[in-house]
Amino acid sequence: MMKKLLGIMIIGLFIINPLKADNSVEIYLLNLLDEPRGFCIDIRGHKFKAKIDKELQAHTCYSYQGDISPDQGFNSLELTRNQFFLPYFNVCMEATSLTASANLNLGKCDQNKFQNFEWSIQNKIRLISNRKLCLTVDQGKSKQGGGGSPVHLIRNLSMETCSESLNSYQVWSTRK
Repeated sequence: MMKKLLGIMIIGLFIINPLKADNSVEIYLLNLLDEPRGFCIDIRGHKFKAKIDKELQAHTCYSYQGDISPDQGFNSLELTRNQFFLPYFNVCMEATSLTASANLNLGKCDQNKFQNFEWSIQNKIRLISNRKLCLTVDQGKSKQGGGGSPVHLIRNLSMETCSESLNSYQVWSTRK
């Protein structure tokens, strides 16, 4: 009886919080820039109501609220397979082209050449089909978002030529 109850409780934890069950991590820019809470790769829209048909952005990390948000939660196991998979929405990050200034969208995960990214030894996220391109946060001024206190900040994301001079905008890490 006790084993059965324990099993039900464990299954319940996975149902209640699927982001914890799938080893979600947020991917954040190491340089805080003008946002003390940091910038994370984010789906436009709000958490569970994010718009997967829109471009990805750099947005205030939600982890300061205590949990990883579904629109910022990437599966850590899939990262080791070069896939930037957002399990809540069942989509993968993909570049719009293999050239500089390409935007980042979301698509059905099929490991195509626009979806395969790797972490370089310098902690840059590179497109495997063009390793000269790194995931880059816009150098312009942050825009204010629609919520948070203080208000969340937003910047554009694109694939730009990897460069030491852009380390402040191209060096990333993960956290639970």
